[in-house]
Amino acid sequence: MRTSRLTTTAVAVAAISVLATACTGQSEAGATDDPKAKTTINFWHGWSSPAEVKAVQDNIARFEKAHPNITVKVSGNINDDKLNQALRAGGSDGPDVVSSFTTANVGKFCSSGAFTDLAPFIEKSKLDLEKTFPKVLLDYTQFEGKRCALPLLTDAYGLYYNKDAFKKAGITAPPKTMSELAEVAKKLTVEKGDSYEQLGFMPNFHGYETVVSHYMSSWDHTYFDENGKSTLATDPAFAEMFTYQKKLVDSLGGYQKLEKYRGTFGDEWGAKHPFHTGQVAMQLDGEWRLGMAEDAGVDFEIGVAPMPVADDEADSYGKGYLSGTIVGIAPASKKQNAAWELVKYMTSDTEAVVNFSNGIRNVPSTLAALKSPDLKFDPRFKTFLDIAQHPKSSTSDGAVNGAAYQLTIQDFGYQYEKGAVKDLQAGLEKTAQQIDTDIAKAK
Repeated sequence: MRTSRLTTTAVAVAAISVLATACTGQSEAGATDDPKAKTTINFWHGWSSPAEVKAVQDNIARFEKAHPNITVKVSGNINDDKLNQALRAGGSDGPDVVSSFTTANVGKFCSSGAFTDLAPFIEKSKLDLEKTFPKVLLDYTQFEGKRCALPLLTDAYGLYYNKDAFKKAGITAPPKTMSELAEVAKKLTVEKGDSYEQLGFMPNFHGYETVVSHYMSSWDHTYFDENGKSTLATDPAFAEMFTYQKKLVDSLGGYQKLEKYRGTFGDEWGAKHPFHTGQVAMQLDGEWRLGMAEDAGVDFEIGVAPMPVADDEADSYGKGYLSGTIVGIAPASKKQNAAWELVKYMTSDTEAVVNFSNGIRNVPSTLAALKSPDLKFDPRFKTFLDIAQHPKSSTSDGAVNGAAYQLTIQDFGYQYEKGAVKDLQAGLEKTAQQIDTDIAKAK
């Protein structure tokens, strides 16, 4: 389970912009501690539900058994704002090992020195990153060659669908292309007066996980060119996606009608989520939704499939958007060698990753764990394991100002979908200029 992606990202962007001025990188004295000496280190994480907290504690207990000289003091429910304050303050009460759900901020974490450069620790441990982690995960835990984090479990996004609703509508298989998604969404939509009895798919950018970055995984795209300039107005994939999304919004009743219906939805993380209640028949979401829907006691059969892809990229079906938890070491820590032992264990020990994946119900983040026979999961969960290993799965590109450019694009999306922006190309050009300006200021 996660806190809302956009809320988390917005808080993190504000927090990390302050952090950039507070951290100068790895402390020279920080990695002189003896990792075999008796010591206590602090681990800060963001998980909060009872099942998640228990999974973290179980993982730490296994680590302490394997490293009896190291005691780990755990602090949970730490968002990036709290983390920022602690990293700025430093001191013995601050974190030694830090984690975040905001992969989009790795560029800021690495370039500002908010997280310690892990290269010396990795080299000393002879940890072969390419043989340990999938490529996309390695990409989103480094920035411009500097590795300040490692992946700790993965989030993979796919398409959930109500099999009972499909059967009733005479639909025999989930859509595989974006045009098929539009057709199926229309067939599944049952209007009721000026609202809906059932909506096939909520396309609006405020529709929980239907954000720009997740939609874009269905198109082959890149956010920046080789000079670091935004490609929003020059890569045709973006215009295609925005055109598609706006057409889908209009075909399903229009922005205002959809927004009014969205106002009847329950909380994204509660039992009254609109997919759980049958208010929407298809849902773009992460792997955690399967367990949450089952826990909510839905009264229909749940289907899981990869997200459909662009019509002219049908051969890439099976790919999806990836993100996940990242973990690193606080630059002010005076126990960085001991901290590294915990980071290395949590991220690269196959048994640890498998057990943590089973407990958290996230996708494993190592190649060995992805294939482990000890994984315990619903057979439908395999869809997400496959998405995590698909060669064309993607994530958001890193930037020196973290997720700020994603928020800029998302804000543009809000204006375009409701009709406030009439000229798409001009809007994309203006937005690209804003992204370039913001990045230049951040350097």
